[in-house]
Amino acid sequence: MDVSMTLWVLTVVGLAALIAVDFFIGRKPHAVSIKEAGIWTIVWIVLAALFGLGLLVLGGGQPAGEFFAGFITEKSLSVDNLFVFVLIMAKFAVPSRYQQRVLLVGVLIALVLRAVFIAAGAAIIASFSWVFYLFGVFLIWTAWKLVQEAGTGEENEEYEENKFLKAAERRFGVADGYHGTKLWIRHNGKRVMTPMLVVVLAIGTTDVLFALDSIPAIFGLTQDPYIVFTANAFALMGLRQLYFLVGGLLRRLVHLSYGLSVVLGFIGIKLVLHALHESGVHVPEISIPVSLGVICTVLTVTTVTSLIASTKQTAEETPEKAGARDSIDA
Repeated sequence: MDVSMTLWVLTVVGLAALIAVDFFIGRKPHAVSIKEAGIWTIVWIVLAALFGLGLLVLGGGQPAGEFFAGFITEKSLSVDNLFVFVLIMAKFAVPSRYQQRVLLVGVLIALVLRAVFIAAGAAIIASFSWVFYLFGVFLIWTAWKLVQEAGTGEENEEYEENKFLKAAERRFGVADGYHGTKLWIRHNGKRVMTPMLVVVLAIGTTDVLFALDSIPAIFGLTQDPYIVFTANAFALMGLRQLYFLVGGLLRRLVHLSYGLSVVLGFIGIKLVLHALHESGVHVPEISIPVSLGVICTVLTVTTVTSLIASTKQTAEETPEKAGARDSIDA
């Protein structure tokens, strides 16, 4: 898709305007209700759908299909981020009324960092077509790791600060408690970070790790930087509301890792086939409609089986807990 600089500027300005509206509507710190989170989640999904339809009208079916495939993939991968966000919020004991502000600023940092990754990825792909082999193998390896981790049943119940955060804390120091939404305060004449800034940086920098698989994944669906960027933007900007909407549902998505591993493995295979095709080897390539169908089917089946499995597990645990209470009472 041939995208002019004017369209790029208009897109960035439009996204910035949407982010500003989101920020000013919720600028007063407050605990986000399920209703509010649900409304804003629908708003961002509708905006993404309208953008995709705009691409369909202006660019045709190919870019629109690539956008929707990329958006759904990035959205599903971003759900995995929410598990870590929950751990971060618990680690730093973020008050509920400040969590929306933390997520908004953290997601903005993540979006800027992803834009850098996307620009670098586009430049590398334009210069070295063999990088598709690396992306493909990396995604297949990541898919295998996800399956192994899911098979062990082991989950990280605590968030461990990365080296960047530890270095920043040593350099600037951290205040003892939260000071509203302030990121910096003066303490004994010295400028120190507040826990609010630490949490924001934790969320923003943690997303870099997730970008290591999500960016190659979307480049496996489209090599258009404009579509890659906009799909990531719409997926990330709805992440804050999704956190409050499905926070309690996350534990029930017990098969999510398996579904994501299938999606990543599928895209990895698609990338390898594309690389072989670019090298002159006559192999079939997987079309965008097929990719979109596979991704949607896998995520739907994963969600349904997860809810069935978690409901069954809850039903089995309830009599055991009731029996334990009865024995204690006796």
